[in-house]
Amino acid sequence: MDMQPAQKNSSETAPLSFKEKLGYGLGDMASNFYMGFFGLFLLYYYTDIFGLLPAAVGTMMLVTKIIDAITDPAMGLIADRTNTKWGRYRPYLLWVAIPYGLLGYALFLGPNFSYRGKLIYAYLTYSAIMLAYTAINVPYSALLAVISPAAKERTKATQYRFILASLGSMTVAAFTTPLTKWLGGDNELLGFRLTIIIFAILSVVLFWITFATTRERIKLKPHTSSVRQDFSEIIKNKSWLALVAGGILIVIGLLSRQSSIMYYLKYYMNDNGDKIFWIFDRTSVFTSSGFIGQLVGALITPYLVSRFNKHHLVFAVNILNIVLLVISYLIPPEYYGYIVTVHALGFMTFGVTITLLFSMYTDCAEFGEWQTGKRTSGLIVAASMFSLKIGIAFGAAIPGYILAAFGYVADQTQTAKAITGIRLMFNIIPAIFFLLGAIAMLFYKIDRAKLAQIESELSERRHSGTNKETDM
Repeated sequence: MDMQPAQKNSSETAPLSFKEKLGYGLGDMASNFYMGFFGLFLLYYYTDIFGLLPAAVGTMMLVTKIIDAITDPAMGLIADRTNTKWGRYRPYLLWVAIPYGLLGYALFLGPNFSYRGKLIYAYLTYSAIMLAYTAINVPYSALLAVISPAAKERTKATQYRFILASLGSMTVAAFTTPLTKWLGGDNELLGFRLTIIIFAILSVVLFWITFATTRERIKLKPHTSSVRQDFSEIIKNKSWLALVAGGILIVIGLLSRQSSIMYYLKYYMNDNGDKIFWIFDRTSVFTSSGFIGQLVGALITPYLVSRFNKHHLVFAVNILNIVLLVISYLIPPEYYGYIVTVHALGFMTFGVTITLLFSMYTDCAEFGEWQTGKRTSGLIVAASMFSLKIGIAFGAAIPGYILAAFGYVADQTQTAKAITGIRLMFNIIPAIFFLLGAIAMLFYKIDRAKLAQIESELSERRHSGTNKETDM
């Protein structure tokens, strides 16, 4: 790959093709075949199928983030320094796809060990799949920063990304419980084990398609700055710090709600697994309705971005989500249709939020290059991904601790106290974190006018070869 400053040409500045935007988006569909699966079913699988205690699972999900604190930034640093004929970031989509697929299967293998053996197995396999997720998703996310020099085109690619991510999560939500029953019968463990094989194969194929259909258009010089210099530069990026804080809080809110769905439906709404439409039961309809809402949110995001600043939008939709969560808390369990509708609307606001967050991360990478002359897209995205994984960990751990604190006993009729805990972790706890995330957005300062200035000036530097960068 040519590492000299790119010359101005039509292929670099032309709008991204439908094929490339679709291909890029399929990478996040591949990710969400796993992360959607984990977010909805992993806590339930560990407690009600594999037989682990809720608090133990919560602790595991937090402790394993110590590994991510090292591996996520390390992956960003490695990716920034990778030089191959395919580019810096794309090769990892090719190399890591198969390990990613195999480790996802291992997570749900469910060996019949002692309780301690099961807990150790959970620690090892969960850590391993999160490491594989880092190795493939940090480069995948960083690819967005070099796929086009135009912020508008990156926003379009992000839209495709989260449309297809929503479709991936929606597929998981709609078909997981029917598939587990069809493939496993009364053996729920077997059903999960066989179902994840399907999503593993699909994930590998889709990552390879993303590799084959995308290009890295922003050509960078070899990366020579020290790790300390890279970290010192991103810490100076105040908008990025606000974005990281907001992202952590918002994702905690989302995962707290997602991880609670199975418990909320099974114990508060008394869902017995009967089909209500074709092959779909209440759980699959409920979960898929949320991702339909998320899809709608991703679709309307470009319209909203054309009229409002991104950070103002994130603030506004999170406040709306809080209102919806309070409404959801007040709806009695027999009003299933109303709860589904409010859930879908809440996820629609998240569809806007998550589409904007990843677009804003690459805007921060542009801002960093404009301010310092140093392009550290991999590290910025890696640190951002780590923040999101912190959010995922806390979002999954908090329900585990709440279940333990309120006296939850797996697969038993729950006490009134336990039901209260389930309702709180499904509605009120997420609302608190969405509020804190919205407040963090008030400290983000890269608006549309500033981004237009940055894009224009960086374009001139790259094309003239006068970029003040010293490390590339």
